Amino acid sequence: MNILEKALKMLEKYPLCDHCLGRQFALLGHSMENHERGKTIKTILGLEAHALAFSKNKEGVRVLKILATNGFSEIAKEIIHKMKKRIPRKSLPKPCFLCGDKFEIVDELAEKALKKLKDYEHSNFLVGIRLPVLVEEREDEFKAEFKVCYSENMRNEFGRMIGKRIAEHNGKPVEYNRPDAVVLINPLTEEIMLQINPLYVAGRYRKLVRGIPQSKWHCSNCSGKGCEKCNWTGKMYPESVEEIIEKPFLDITGGVGESFHASGREDIDARMLGNGRPFVIEIKQPRKRFLDLERLEKAVNAYAEGKVEVSNLRFADKDIVRKLKKAESAQKEYRVIMKFESKITARNLSLLEEKLTNVVIKQKTPIRVLHRRADLTREKYIYGVKVKKLSFKKAEMKIRCQGGLYVKELVTGDDERTKPSVSGILKNKAEPIELDVLNVIMKD
Repeated sequence: MNILEKALKMLEKYPLCDHCLGRQFALLGHSMENHERGKTIKTILGLEAHALAFSKNKEGVRVLKILATNGFSEIAKEIIHKMKKRIPRKSLPKPCFLCGDKFEIVDELAEKALKKLKDYEHSNFLVGIRLPVLVEEREDEFKAEFKVCYSENMRNEFGRMIGKRIAEHNGKPVEYNRPDAVVLINPLTEEIMLQINPLYVAGRYRKLVRGIPQSKWHCSNCSGKGCEKCNWTGKMYPESVEEIIEKPFLDITGGVGESFHASGREDIDARMLGNGRPFVIEIKQPRKRFLDLERLEKAVNAYAEGKVEVSNLRFADKDIVRKLKKAESAQKEYRVIMKFESKITARNLSLLEEKLTNVVIKQKTPIRVLHRRADLTREKYIYGVKVKKLSFKKAEMKIRCQGGLYVKELVTGDDERTKPSVSGILKNKAEPIELDVLNVIMKD
């Protein structure tokens, strides 16, 4: 059975618009849209039927009536009219069997989508099509019935056509891998939704004061709902690095929320100094994404003055978040001020440098975090240690080590859960009184 014979069989049984007939032969003929294929097939069938009708062959009139009704062909209708033939009322056209004539409203759907997109800055977009299961099953059954082997999916055709219309009007390219905005359209119900993908901005932050956690810390008593213990705030601490940074970002972008990602975290009572800790802020559903990052950096630093400082802001993507998490074990540099139970000597300090340089530290999960972390033994490498005496019972220790080392426990020994430790090496109980992160060593 050739193409024309198969197309006629389809039209004999079902009303099909140009799009839906042409789509069954989508892989045949390049640089043609499906509606052009469908119209061409119907035109050729009409010409052949007209020739048969001229030769008084009743088959010609029969085919012309099929084309005029199930094929929606104006040419066939005109020929029948000129031949002074009539089409029975019961044969009047019905909606397209496959799409329900919804390809006729493609321009209208594109226009509605454009209106929604106007509220969000975007450099590219993608159209996603949702179809009722019954519609997709109907087309699958249709293809099986006529043994169709050159077809295209209806979802693809709707997506391509609406995408072209939108691109023609807003001048934005279609992006399949990482679109800024996805327009989700159900052509059958005419429902249109937007999925605005996150905006990622990377940078480094310095925490200049102690007593601020890195991220929001929900009240352990009420899980963030608000209670007397947290003064009805739902939080253990009034602010965090995350919250301080997020406010200017949300104000400027118009986003509905954020997620904060960083390469590790410092303790609440530790400062983050040096060139700062790498972070990525993920802004959800931003209305504005064409940002002046230099201006934004100034806005964050003005809002966070004296507490937090950001630098080196730049646009990023989801891949950077994954890399950031993998880099949590990057080398770190710390400074800790230690207080000892007994007096310390120069020999003590030399011993610490000797015993804690180029050594593997074995740490069981610290007692202070056992309630939220699995009880494991971790091995972390120390590359170098420098110790300076500050007084008879105080010293400053600078450490360059593998990320993830618990520095406080390195000092105290944590009831011998960390070995070796400062307290254990000197047999002199030591405790950290100030801790600072001086550097996170990783490429931006």
